[in-house]
Amino acid sequence: MKKRSTGLLLIAILASFSVARCGEVPYLTGRVNDNAGILSEHARELLSEKLKVHEERTTNQVVVLTLSSLHGESIEDYSYQVFNEWNLGQEGLDNGILIVVVPDEKKMRIEVGYGLEGTMTDLLAGRIIREIMAPRFREGDFDGGITDGALAVVNVLEGQALAESPDYDDTSDSSSLSGFSDLEVTDMSLGTRILIGAFIFGIIGLFTIVGIVTPGVGWFLYLFLIPFWAAFPIVVIGTKATLVLLIIYLIGYPAAKLYIRKTSWFEKAKSDLRTKGKASIGGFTFSSGSSGGSWSSGSSSSSGGFSGGGGSSGGGGASGGW
Repeated sequence: MKKRSTGLLLIAILASFSVARCGEVPYLTGRVNDNAGILSEHARELLSEKLKVHEERTTNQVVVLTLSSLHGESIEDYSYQVFNEWNLGQEGLDNGILIVVVPDEKKMRIEVGYGLEGTMTDLLAGRIIREIMAPRFREGDFDGGITDGALAVVNVLEGQALAESPDYDDTSDSSSLSGFSDLEVTDMSLGTRILIGAFIFGIIGLFTIVGIVTPGVGWFLYLFLIPFWAAFPIVVIGTKATLVLLIIYLIGYPAAKLYIRKTSWFEKAKSDLRTKGKASIGGFTFSSGSSGGSWSSGSSSSSGGFSGGGGSSGGGGASGGW
């Protein structure tokens, strides 16, 4: 029994150690930290020298990290953690960039410091991943993919335009839709998507519900909201998912409207609007007017605004795979 207890204790300790290692931040050894051992010595030395020259010229810090596995952790969370523990970029400028490559899981990310988000946008970071790094990684060329990707980052930071890659084909990228690849902004972190999605879907969702349950102005709102459902969700869920959502809206709104028209409470609200000039539905007070109707919450207090925050890296950047 004693041996069994000792064995269980040992397993528990090893399991705890393994979990702790999942979020472990490696020691910063230089501008190129090849912990996965996928770069040749020549590539490491050449890239380190070029990143050093760029830092001396601009004070921007561009650092590369490779590691074999994330041990189940998301690359967005891990990159954010490493970036901030390494304190990349100059104090007060937040002008650092971290390029993370995980070969065993075929994942990569460009984490951008808050001060460089206006220059190295999520869209540009995503293009560098898809057009420059991923094609070379698929060929097993880690030297070329990492070097060319890091130098593309440097070129953008120094004011050069990102050239179109002749080898890149939009049709080969599952996250692109022909003619809409520039709108496919799906490289945001999960937290950013949740916040932006809550804001967007909260507003247009509320007006959609109001349109469905409101007698008189429902069909006007149906047409009015079509452009919003067609455009705003793209930044959160991408083009293809937005197209599906738009089709659901175009079909679901009229179907729900026609169904609700047959309910007793809708008939009562419609009658109250006609006879009393106002009606109460679900805590909201609707009143008739020259435009066909209006609505309010029935409370004299004003609603609070929407706000959010972020760290020194701002969570900006892009992730991808190959």
